[in-house]
Amino acid sequence: MNLSVGIVGLPNVGKSTLFNALLKKQQALAANFPFATIEPNIGVVPVPDARLLKLAELVAQESQSAEQRITERGTGLKFPPIVPATVKFVDIAGLVKGASEGAGLGNKFLSHIREVQIIAHVVRAFEDENIIKEGSVDPKSDYQTIQTELMLADLQSISNIKNKKSRPKADQHLAEKLKQEVAEKLFKALNEGIPARDVQLSDEEREIANQLFLLSAKPEIIVLNVSEEYYTPSGIENTLTQWYRCLDNGTKSMIVICAKIESELSELSEEDQKQYLADLGLEQSGLERLITKAYETLGLISFLTAPSFAKASEGQWGKWEVRAWTLPAGWPAVRASSVIHTDFEKKFIKAEVVSFDDFVQHNGWKGAREAGKARLEGRDYIMQDGDVVEFKIGA
Repeated sequence: MNLSVGIVGLPNVGKSTLFNALLKKQQALAANFPFATIEPNIGVVPVPDARLLKLAELVAQESQSAEQRITERGTGLKFPPIVPATVKFVDIAGLVKGASEGAGLGNKFLSHIREVQIIAHVVRAFEDENIIKEGSVDPKSDYQTIQTELMLADLQSISNIKNKKSRPKADQHLAEKLKQEVAEKLFKALNEGIPARDVQLSDEEREIANQLFLLSAKPEIIVLNVSEEYYTPSGIENTLTQWYRCLDNGTKSMIVICAKIESELSELSEEDQKQYLADLGLEQSGLERLITKAYETLGLISFLTAPSFAKASEGQWGKWEVRAWTLPAGWPAVRASSVIHTDFEKKFIKAEVVSFDDFVQHNGWKGAREAGKARLEGRDYIMQDGDVVEFKIGA
């Protein structure tokens, strides 16, 4: 599964600057990672994951005799292809007050939000007299404007459900009654200014609510776009502290970025990017922190696959590349195998699993197996982040 993130916010808050920086950054690294622009406002970028290069180095050391579908690196070793997990970013045009009623092409772009898994809500937290603050008063009210429009759109959707006159069959009556009860509960909360994601629901009610595809139910990351002077460790910490207090809610998912600096970073080589960030006192770029926060908010993890010597020596690089795969935390091995191929779930036998740390410590599959660190797990094994896995699949 691939992660999809919708970038939303008022006009002129830095959405497109951030979006373009994300894409330019990846174009500069096109030799190392796949990159694709599907439409002018949609881009697919790789998830930064240093573990993949380390796995590729170990596989290269273990199987230097492989000759097919390889890439040469500066170390002189022959590396298998590296395929990271990907994130789809959708740059949704600036929403304005009245979007829920169609203002500013609101209906069209509100529909785009329904298609993403998580919202990155960019809020302007910088001053620039050369950039018009259209419809903007202050960061908090800007944030609330977008929230209000999403909730108004949801109220309209729920009103349609509440007003729907239908006569369900006898065996459907109970389910329809519960759906109406959930709709009523959500309608009341939305009218009180509570987004659907914050409404307390039972597991059964939440399952029904998910079928309503409400906009304010989408998980959200607040992206605070600050000026260069605040893009330091202390500036970021102070900004987050101020915003947690401002919103009276310490559970919100937030990150601080400077879209202008991210744009400058995108023009640099990978080495120069690292140096620039180091000069700022930062360990990660805004892209990396945004993706990390999205994974954390959605409860996603990555497992890894790497070819063993036997597979590599057969020249099966295309089929057995070093790769990261995304899945929700808590999935069992049998279901995780379907992320690679749907047939794997039906033909699953076992999963051979090594933790990433053990894989590195023992220099790959061969050493991990000899040290007893490679385990054969059954279908109910719960996958862990960083598991290096080889699924055993029947014919």
